[in-house]
Amino acid sequence: MKDLAQQKQVRVKGEIAVWFSSLGLALGLVMIVALLGIIAYNGISVFWPKRVVQLELDTSKVEGLGNRSAIAGVITSQQNKSGNKSLTNPTEPVEEWQLFVGNKDQFGFSYKYFDQSAIQEVSQPEGLLILERAEYGNAIAYPVSITYANGDTVLADDPHFKSSLKALIQECHDRREKIRDLEYNEIGAINKELESLRLEQLKIERKSELTDSDRESLSRIENDRTRFESSFETLAAQARGLREHQESSKLLYRLASGEEVTLSIGNIYSFYYPNQLGFFGRVSIFVKHIVGFLIDEPREANTEGGVFPAIFGTFVMTLLMSIAVTPFGVLAAIYLREYANDGFFVRSVRIAINNLAGVPSIVFGVFGLGFFVYFVGGTIDQLFFSLKLPTPTFGTGGIIWASLTLALMTVPVVIVAAEEALASVSRGIRESSLACGASKWQTIQRVVLPASAPGILTGMILAMARGAGEVAPLMLVGVVKIAPSLPIDDQFPFIHFERKFMHLGFHIYDLGFQSPDSEASMPMVFATTLLLIVLIVMLNLVAIMIRNRLRRKYKTATF
Repeated sequence: MKDLAQQKQVRVKGEIAVWFSSLGLALGLVMIVALLGIIAYNGISVFWPKRVVQLELDTSKVEGLGNRSAIAGVITSQQNKSGNKSLTNPTEPVEEWQLFVGNKDQFGFSYKYFDQSAIQEVSQPEGLLILERAEYGNAIAYPVSITYANGDTVLADDPHFKSSLKALIQECHDRREKIRDLEYNEIGAINKELESLRLEQLKIERKSELTDSDRESLSRIENDRTRFESSFETLAAQARGLREHQESSKLLYRLASGEEVTLSIGNIYSFYYPNQLGFFGRVSIFVKHIVGFLIDEPREANTEGGVFPAIFGTFVMTLLMSIAVTPFGVLAAIYLREYANDGFFVRSVRIAINNLAGVPSIVFGVFGLGFFVYFVGGTIDQLFFSLKLPTPTFGTGGIIWASLTLALMTVPVVIVAAEEALASVSRGIRESSLACGASKWQTIQRVVLPASAPGILTGMILAMARGAGEVAPLMLVGVVKIAPSLPIDDQFPFIHFERKFMHLGFHIYDLGFQSPDSEASMPMVFATTLLLIVLIVMLNLVAIMIRNRLRRKYKTATF
């Protein structure tokens, strides 16, 4: 009876521990789901077109607007204003509205709070227009007229006004793309040729004595330079002409407060009437905003536009990191598990690997800056790009050094996971392979590695998840706020390992802590955070699918 009582007491204590463990797991899941839900809601709501309200104000109760008695904007939040009580009911705090008023070029701000007591009337006029501009964010106003380059005018009440404005914006968009093609491709190619000629001339001039062949080469270089400079001036004139044409058509609009503003249509990306949209119209604008966010380049200190360069940079860096970390991690695990004798050296290596997994990421960034950038990159510049010095080519931050730094940071994860996967392959399978005449390496290559591939991929997944979200080391070895060109393009040699790049994690940091307008950057912070989570999940899902496929293929090898 005593033994039964003791067993019952132990069982009860064990059940309590199980319930506490379940409670902790449930709380953790709830916190994760809540956090993801908040990020998803705020990130998606950024793209949903909201209605615009016009407020009639009591100017005696509003500061910072001068004599403006009306203003239009999008309500972004409603809250109770602490420290200010209602005059009619002192126990009730005054409610205030935050509006996105746009028109930063006119007001000097994009967001403003208004006490409800200062609001005399609220309306939603259908004539209000939202203009997505290249500078100063969105404009919210009433359109007045369009003026063409030839002087023709189309008034806002004309039935063809919307179609005319849309056609002009499309023309300006096509012209903008042509300017970009001229400057980045054709003029960029000429600049590349001129730089090549400069380096060739510098190489010849550094010789102690010039031969007749050298003099002929210098003459040829001068002729080629003259020809390229002539082509450069022609293309530059074309670009200037296109830019002047961009400024020829004008849009006149009137703010809710009464001021009239003239804007070049070349500075407008799109427009819509938010209060005239039905549900499907809002869905159309919503999809358009998401597509623009994914494929456009950032503008206005990264608070407007898209994040395509950051998406591309994050993906390429994670891919290069995975390619670099996998072979080294797997080979190290094979040696430690299959070949190395257990001794002081091997134990020291294992301790070092475990300790490396806990080193702060910024330490790896400092090491990457010192070893990869300054030592390896500087040596490459001395050996192969000495003519370009003191301007560094590889001796500065770049995507290759960022990838190698993160590979070094995540290699302990891959080694530990790969070792566990190799150890999980049963001894009987190894002995069966050896009994059939296979060598040890053949057994490892054809039996052990395929059977342990799912576990090795688990380590890769963990490494990708950690590496894709790291920011601190990247700030030292290659990431930048704005990258003028992508690390992979259609210019030879197509993959430019030396170029700096943009990263979603650093983009979030820059928006959240370095942006000059924190209110305007907050929506982009949530949207970019959601995108980074989705990108990491997609990369992990692809790796998990491959792992599961290999697991099904080699599941018999686990017996």
